[in-house]
Amino acid sequence: MVTRAEQLAKTHQAILDTSRELFLKNGYAATSTRDIANAIGITQPALYHHFKDKEVIFLAVINTVGAEIKSGIEAILKNRESPLDQLTDVSMLLTHKHPADVFTLIHTSFKALSREHIRELAGVFATDYARPIQAVFEQPGMQLRADVTPQMAANFYLTSLSPLFNSFHRIGDPNADERTRVQTLLKMILYGVAQSPVD
Repeated sequence: MVTRAEQLAKTHQAILDTSRELFLKNGYAATSTRDIANAIGITQPALYHHFKDKEVIFLAVINTVGAEIKSGIEAILKNRESPLDQLTDVSMLLTHKHPADVFTLIHTSFKALSREHIRELAGVFATDYARPIQAVFEQPGMQLRADVTPQMAANFYLTSLSPLFNSFHRIGDPNADERTRVQTLLKMILYGVAQSPVD
């Protein structure tokens, strides 16, 4: 027989799992607590027994996913692959964990969050996404231009990933495998789209 504590724990986890799926797919604004409750088969009051409000649920989801991203990037950095291969692995990690553009997901949620939660979310983004990605660009093998810092490179990379999250702006051969499509975009990000003019 399932105890009340076990049932509460099961419901708590179901809320987190369902919220993760809905928030990451549809974004913060397009996901309501009613959507989450209906998907699980519980009432909104039952949901609020576990979480104070939608913002708290969203932060719990992003904290969990962010920790997975950070640990995934740290594992990738331990591999002795080329910078392009490492960045390919990072990109595939991001697209597999986030069905929609991670940068847009987090930054568009700022419009609806309290100031305190914006600070917390910005901290998660910096710690679990931006800094680990910056570490990829800090490696000597990356050979950044003299006027580009690892932080600039990481920010540019994150804001340039949208073609990986949708088919409308897909770049490269549509019949190529995922890794090849990712590398086509990354080569454009890393090396540009035009040759430097000869002076």
